[in-house]
Amino acid sequence: MQKIQSFQINHDVLMPGIYVSRVDGDITTYDLRTRRPNMGDYMDLVTMHSVEHMIATLIRNSDMADDVIYFGPMGCQTGFYLLVRNADNLRVLETLKTCLRQTIAHEGPVFGASAVECGNYKCLDIDAAKKECRRYLEVLEAAGTPDFKYKE
Repeated sequence: MQKIQSFQINHDVLMPGIYVSRVDGDITTYDLRTRRPNMGDYMDLVTMHSVEHMIATLIRNSDMADDVIYFGPMGCQTGFYLLVRNADNLRVLETLKTCLRQTIAHEGPVFGASAVECGNYKCLDIDAAKKECRRYLEVLEAAGTPDFKYKE
């Protein structure tokens, strides 16, 4: 059986950042790596779920809303996947940074924090989302303009 592409990346050397994971026709999958894999520092469920609600809502309401296919967490608890149609890497990066800033500045509850809107609505915390978004924004801003390629 063939290994999937994401299992072919050396996670022992992968650093936080933004990477193009794969391109399938007009769909680009971004690896939004917020944590270094296999180092014991993982997002807890509340943080991961809260960031998912905030960024998924904001990015689907951004200027690239029509091209967003999916935003969601990685099972390994070290980041998120973002799938975009007709992607322009720099536009995606700037939109993502804007969404992170909007989450940090958000006043009020996490988007979708009700039983009607979410299957685990009690597992949301805006402060946890803000803390993780602040952490990731610092990584992205410190990196400058990335080349979007995995480094080994």
